[in-house]
Amino acid sequence: MASPRNPGRPLSPHLFAWKPGIHMIVSITHRITGDGMATVGTVLLVWWLAALASGKEAYETFTNVFTYSTGQLNIIGYVVGIGLTFSLFQHIASGIRHFVMDTGAGYELKANRTGAWLTFVASVTLTVLYWAYLIGGK
Repeated sequence: MASPRNPGRPLSPHLFAWKPGIHMIVSITHRITGDGMATVGTVLLVWWLAALASGKEAYETFTNVFTYSTGQLNIIGYVVGIGLTFSLFQHIASGIRHFVMDTGAGYELKANRTGAWLTFVASVTLTVLYWAYLIGGK
């Protein structure tokens, strides 16, 4: 049987004891984007290599999932592609932010918050520009 809590001792802080700030969200997003790129990227690479090794029909099936399927736009490819692109740019931007913080800069509250917001602004902007370039080139 557990002994009653001593009211004179503070509770151990945990994730839900804190109001999530933008710096926490950037940190969590950095981990999620890294894991997501590793997982999805590995699955896609293995599928692509297996399709290459299996012949023309298997490779056409792979490419149809990410481009045009039976003459119609296949949205799955764009969702995966844009998601991976955003993940890459977000992971890079937050990595640069942490690199700057490793030099000892950017720990002041305003600079930290601004840097965190800039990671999202940069990743969304770079994703939009990249896909505008890709689609505009067609």
